[in-house]
Amino acid sequence: MKTLDRYLQNVRINKAKKFIRKNDAILDIGSVDGVMFEKWKKNISYSYGIDPILEHEIKTDYFTLLPGKFPEDIPKNLTFNAITMLAVLEHIPKEVQETMSRDFFKLLKPKGRVIITVPSPQVDTILEVLLKLKLVDGMSLEEHYGFKPSDTETLFSKGFKLIKKKKFQLGLNNLYVFEKV
Repeated sequence: MKTLDRYLQNVRINKAKKFIRKNDAILDIGSVDGVMFEKWKKNISYSYGIDPILEHEIKTDYFTLLPGKFPEDIPKNLTFNAITMLAVLEHIPKEVQETMSRDFFKLLKPKGRVIITVPSPQVDTILEVLLKLKLVDGMSLEEHYGFKPSDTETLFSKGFKLIKKKKFQLGLNNLYVFEKV
């Protein structure tokens, strides 16, 4: 990851952290290297991350990173206080998104939260320019298909209530926080 990639990742991590409660057990979808768990390790309980680009399982004292896809590769009988997806939803195919809310609902404890950041579609054009200038690595940009951030609310309209919706980074990124009802 390049410096600008790390900066953008840190901004998303810091936005999400505000909605994590002390000792939350978290499932992070699209964990990559687990940097979010490293930054939050003093505030969370043991957590899990999953990412299809991981080649093997990584275990630490604070978290486990699993290679694979959501939901099929999540160990059975685990529940979480929060599920995070930071700059991931726009990579997930629509047919998988349709069942995601139901899967999240099953994995979350009562009052569990879903914390999502999703870029505006204009970001793809900006990332393409930054890629050409070699300022970012633009992870898995080829998977973007023009997901509309406003569709996030529709995906989580059953079983969840929206508790926070906010634009950040000059309106190019969006934060959504839902709570299980």
